[in-house]
Amino acid sequence: MVVNQWVPAAHQGDAIGDSARRVRGLLRQMGHESELYAMTIDDDLRGDVIPWTDAAATRGDLTIFHFALVSPMTSAFAKLGSGRVLQYHNVTPAHFFAGYDAGIYRLAMLGREDLRTLVGHTDVALGDSEYNRQELEDLGFTNTGVFPIAVDTDRITKAPRRPALEQALGEEGWLNFLFVGRIVPNKKIEDHIKLAEHYKRYVDEQYRFVFVGKTDATPKYYAAIQAMLERYRMPKGRFIFTGPVPDVDLAAYYRTASVYISLSEHEGFCVPLLEAMAAEVPIMAYSSTAVTDTLGGAGVQFAPKDLEYAAELLGELAYNDRLRRQVIAGQRARLADFGDGRIRRELERLTS
Repeated sequence: MVVNQWVPAAHQGDAIGDSARRVRGLLRQMGHESELYAMTIDDDLRGDVIPWTDAAATRGDLTIFHFALVSPMTSAFAKLGSGRVLQYHNVTPAHFFAGYDAGIYRLAMLGREDLRTLVGHTDVALGDSEYNRQELEDLGFTNTGVFPIAVDTDRITKAPRRPALEQALGEEGWLNFLFVGRIVPNKKIEDHIKLAEHYKRYVDEQYRFVFVGKTDATPKYYAAIQAMLERYRMPKGRFIFTGPVPDVDLAAYYRTASVYISLSEHEGFCVPLLEAMAAEVPIMAYSSTAVTDTLGGAGVQFAPKDLEYAAELLGELAYNDRLRRQVIAGQRARLADFGDGRIRRELERLTS
């Protein structure tokens, strides 16, 4: 069987593209012909990912279309005769970008309208979380299911050591609290700053918040975060924004983290949660959208968003060794639910 995948953009380090390449490898191991097609392809992926304009892109017995943004792929996918498998990765609601970026606000609005045009034009509609599956069902899609993102945790657990970086992160005896992801409004980075204020007041003054990920996705929002740090008079070195980093550095940031923190108010899946589980970093997360689905019962989750209470939880996770061991054990068990075995079983169902 020929099972092709379409992604609007293939970028190195992007969760959707990385997952699609991993799925392609599993499909080939299962004996299927499989290629990945994209409209935009990073230079270092040319030769591995095929341009979407290639005639073979429409000749799959099954075509898995990864939807996360508006693109010409949507209407082309709807016109395929059969074998149309939608994998929905969610579109961040536009309201998060109001006041920060009119262009992204418009694209988010168009993305959800574009998704609606596929109702009645898919054979299978899959969310990569139960949250996403429910959204598809609410829009009117039928034959829905859950197909999680395929995550390569080896890039974290098997990365070479970075002694100089790890030593720098261990200096002064401060605990490192980690976030990984783009600095964008739905991630609620401002709540990390507020959390730090409560943590300093009620728990400890020796801390460092580290943010690993792109800072230029919504420049006006990042500027607002920097202004907030100035307004709160945060001491230098307590909040570090690294920008994008190579995998070897990312692994070092996980390795030296005391707690992984998620205060996001919208996620379609949240790959860094699985990376933190793989690195055996205890997670504290605001329980919202797909975060609840991805964690299952793992980590330490809280709701409503009471940051004073969260600061106390953070202190427990940071210093209570017995609790840390229990949380890490629960995360290890949950991570097993996302291994290649599950992805292979889901693929077998699709191709049978």
